[in-house]
Amino acid sequence: MLCLGIESSCDETGLALVRDGKFIAEKLASQVDVHALFGGVVPEIASREHLRALPALFNELMSEQSLTADDLDVIAVARGPGLQGCLLMGLNFAKGLALSTGADLIGVNHLWAHLTAAGLEQELQFPSLGLLVSGGHTHIYLIKSTSEFVLLGRTLDDAAGEAFDKTAKLLNIPYPGGKIVDELGKLGTVDPKMFPTPYIKNDNLDFSFSGLKTAVSLYVQANTELRLPMMGIPDSETDDPEIVRRRNNMFASFNYTVANKLRVKVDRALQRNKGVKSLIVAGGVAANSVVRSVMSDVADKFSIPLVLPSLKFCTDNGAMIAYSGYLLAQDGYRHDFKLEAIPRGRVVPEDWTRISEK
Repeated sequence: MLCLGIESSCDETGLALVRDGKFIAEKLASQVDVHALFGGVVPEIASREHLRALPALFNELMSEQSLTADDLDVIAVARGPGLQGCLLMGLNFAKGLALSTGADLIGVNHLWAHLTAAGLEQELQFPSLGLLVSGGHTHIYLIKSTSEFVLLGRTLDDAAGEAFDKTAKLLNIPYPGGKIVDELGKLGTVDPKMFPTPYIKNDNLDFSFSGLKTAVSLYVQANTELRLPMMGIPDSETDDPEIVRRRNNMFASFNYTVANKLRVKVDRALQRNKGVKSLIVAGGVAANSVVRSVMSDVADKFSIPLVLPSLKFCTDNGAMIAYSGYLLAQDGYRHDFKLEAIPRGRVVPEDWTRISEK
């Protein structure tokens, strides 16, 4: 079974091929440079960039693999959650291909795809506990199978990835700044008391990062010298050494606080869900070095393996959509051409048609 995956939920245009569960190839067009000028993703621009990139990436991908559209058995597309205009670009492209080739169409939950992406490189075990940490979402799931995800906890306001990017922006570091916060934090010293860890003294599995964002904003207001004079990347060779040291300490402390918040809730979830066979951590923030280290400690505490996608499969990509689509298609799930895009803030429905058993 040859499955094409199409990802266009935000600012990455990704297409990839998976054959019988094995990754073959992918093409990815990033819009980071375009949106960095605005300090964040501009939905209208992102949609137009997807429209421009999709045909070219598809032709390059198929040509390099000596394939044609008629070779496709399944076309999987991210149908949500995401920016609606962006999702529609990928969805309409997928429907056009399916209509012209006769390939089966399957809409993929973008969030679930992140969590199953590790299956491209290692065996997934069920049931598992899944932590999704990205720019738009911070969710905990009980994953019973490749098509059964039970939401246990979610962010009530801002996501972890957004907190990283907004922290960088406060210091005049360009979007997306989360990776820079992680890298510079490695050079700093953690002060566990620098920032509070809000919304952990409760008994639920939900998250809140708005309080942490406020604490960082107040800290920067009180220490304006840490802010770069103009937008750019901190340079340890030209900046004042004391400023560099303090800024890196701030990043180290911020990394620690986010990871500690995640640790508390995941630990609580594992205590309440005995018998899970692994801890899966996915999404863009799963590439953060401190988060990976802390989650490894949590998994060790409960004597279960930590399952992490490789760094290239943590951020939005077509391979995760192709693999998730393959798993669903293998179990007999399909969509018709009434398939709708589901914007962020709405629950992605499980409205498949099942045509056969695995």
